This record gives sequence, structure tokens and C-alpha cells, in this order.
Amino acid sequence: MSQNTVMDPPPGIAPPAASPGLQQRLREVDGAKTRRSLLLIAPLLIFVVVCFLFPIVSILSKSVENPEFHDNLPQTSAALAEWSGSALPDEALYATLGKELIAARERGQIATVAKRLSYENSSFRRLITTAPRLIPASGTGVKPAMIAGQPAWGELSTWQTLKRVSSPVTSYYLLSVFDRKIDAASGDIQALPADQALYVNVLLRTLWMATVVTLLCVGIGYPLAYWLAKQPANRANLLMILVLLPFWTSLIVRTASWIVLLQSGGLINRALLGMGIIDHPLTLVFNRIGVFISMTHILLPFIVLPLYAVMKGISPSYVRAAISLGAHPFLAFWRVYVPQTYAGIAAGALLVFMMAIGYYVTPALLGGPNDQMVSYFVAFFTNSTMNWGMAAALGSQLLIIVLLLYIVYVRVTRTSAEAAAH
Repeated sequence: MSQNTVMDPPPGIAPPAASPGLQQRLREVDGAKTRRSLLLIAPLLIFVVVCFLFPIVSILSKSVENPEFHDNLPQTSAALAEWSGSALPDEALYATLGKELIAARERGQIATVAKRLSYENSSFRRLITTAPRLIPASGTGVKPAMIAGQPAWGELSTWQTLKRVSSPVTSYYLLSVFDRKIDAASGDIQALPADQALYVNVLLRTLWMATVVTLLCVGIGYPLAYWLAKQPANRANLLMILVLLPFWTSLIVRTASWIVLLQSGGLINRALLGMGIIDHPLTLVFNRIGVFISMTHILLPFIVLPLYAVMKGISPSYVRAAISLGAHPFLAFWRVYVPQTYAGIAAGALLVFMMAIGYYVTPALLGGPNDQMVSYFVAFFTNSTMNWGMAAALGSQLLIIVLLLYIVYVRVTRTSAEAAAH
């Protein structure tokens, strides 16, 4: 036996431990590899944090920020924080509020305070804007003067609302997007009246429309991807270019094209009239039908691509083997082929659904008033009313839904992988 041959230790005897010096060198080598890996991914990590995570966190934080009252009336906010809330404030708090409202009017900030308070109750706008005129010039007797000029200043619920709004953080926006509010008298969370409730219905409508579009994309995209996967390589590549061709056109252009096609005098109605299928033009635009058609067309490639990638990796011998063993061709396809495409269906459907719930341009151009989704109201609060709190709270709804869907997808795929391994 060669002298260089390394003999395994006899059974029951542990191998000799590495020397401390060798272990230290191994740790140094592993640490160097880790540092090099971190340096390689550092630019990408910095880019993601600065350009993706930080803007999202800063926007979502606005859903709980409440600076309008707290920043413009700091002394009143501090006094309200110490006020018990069980009885009307004393003269000093009334005087502090009056003095700061006069100062806010001189700075041009009283409208900001009034606007924030009007979210709680529309009557607060007039209450705040007229309050400086009620303050006596002497600065004394402010409490009776304000109550005499506006009886609401003598109501405990008014001051309880001010105390709640004076906090630098608020739950108002997050409650509002779920059609809830805090009762001024009791402080309990309660549902809005039916004639004021809006955003839960909008959220349910968004989820429903995204679900319908996803099912349409799966129903159309699956046979298309299957047909593409069965084509020769050269022909399949050419057809895939046609599938990807819409990506080379602007989203607004594609949506506007559907308006031209679907309108009463458009190509589709004219063709149906010419073939005698219909007697009068169909209403296919500025309603939900037009939104479904356009969104399905736009999002279809996002499910065809993952399905095609999965189907190209499935060997046709599996289905042929099932048929040769006596299975009906359809049963062999359904029991053997389709389960192997579940990963592609899940990935494509999840991608389509997440993109569909955030669509804005297509429903805005092709839909009616009852076809607008959550993104429409995000744009409305951002561009029209400049209410960043409501816009951020509505955006938080969509973000939470996307995160929950991603968690479900990860768990389902992990469970499927474990089942396949066993």
C-alpha cells in the first residue's frame, strides 16, 4: 500500500479535528468571499433601496402622517395633548387656539388647517376660518366670545375632534379607505353611512375586474401558448414576435385604438352589421365590456410567456405513454400534461392579476363612471385635491393585496415542490 494513501478512521473513532490555525484561515477565506459577493451586489442593492424601497416607504408613510394641525398650531396641540377630554377646556386653551389661528391666518396657513379638519366634519371649515374674527382684541374672555359667535365651540365633541386631529399621526386615512371613521362623541370606530361609503365598493370592483381579466387571459393564453409550444422552432420564434409586438406600442395608443375599433361606427360594429349578425350597433365602449376587452389584449402576453416557457420543457412522451396505456387523449392531456403547467399558470395569473389591479389609463379611457378602479382615485387625490394621505392609504390597499398574493404564491409553490419531491 502506498504511503500517501489516506486511511479512513476505524468505525466509532471520530476523525481528527482541524487545527485552530486552519479553522481561522477557513473563516478568513469564507469572510473574503462574502465581502466580495456583497461588493458585487452593492450597486444593485443601493439602487433598489434608493429608487424603489425609499420612495415607497416615504409615500406610504403619508397615510399616517398628520402635520397640518400639529405643525401650524403647535402650542394648541401641546395643550390638547394634556387636556383630559372629559370637560370643556379652560380659558387658557381657548386663548391659545385663538392666538394661533390668528397667526395662521396671517401666514396663509389657516386654509390648510381648515381643510384637514373638514375631512372629519365639513362644518369645521367654516368653524375654523371664522374663529379669528371672534377673538376679542383685548385677548381676554376668548372662551365666551367664541361660544357666543359659534355655539359649536361650546360642544365637547368639537374639542375631542381637535384633540384627535392634533396628533402628528392619524388613522383617519386608513380607516376612510375601508369606509370607517372614529365617532367624535364615543371615540369608537364605526362604519360610514351607506350614502357615504365608497372605497370598499371600489376595492371589491377592482378585485372583481382584475379577476375577470385574469381568467380571460388564462382561457385565451393557455391554448395559444400550447399551440406555440407545438410549432417548429423557426415558426414558433416568428409567432412569438407577433405576441410581443404590442409591447412595441404605447399603452395609450393601444387603448385609443380600441376606442376606434369598439365605437358605434367602428370596425367591429360595421363588420357585424355587414354580416347581418346584428341590426344595430352594440355598445362596446365606455362601459365594462370595453375595459375587459382592452385589458385582456394588453395583459395577454404576460401569461403567454411563462406558459410557453413551461410548456417547451414538457416532453411529449408523457402524454403518448398515457395514451399507449389506454387513456383517452383528452384524459391523458388533462391528467398528465396540465398538472405540469401549474407553475406557469400560477406565475402568469399572479403577474396579470397584480398588474390588473393597478390599471388606470385603460379604465379611465374606455370605462364609464362605474368602471373606475382604485388607481383612478389614487390619481384623483394626487392630482386634483392634493390629498396625499388618502392617495397613500389607497395605495397601501393595493400593496397589501399584492404582498398577500405573493405570500400565498410562495407557499403554494413550495408545497407543490415538496409534494413532487416526495
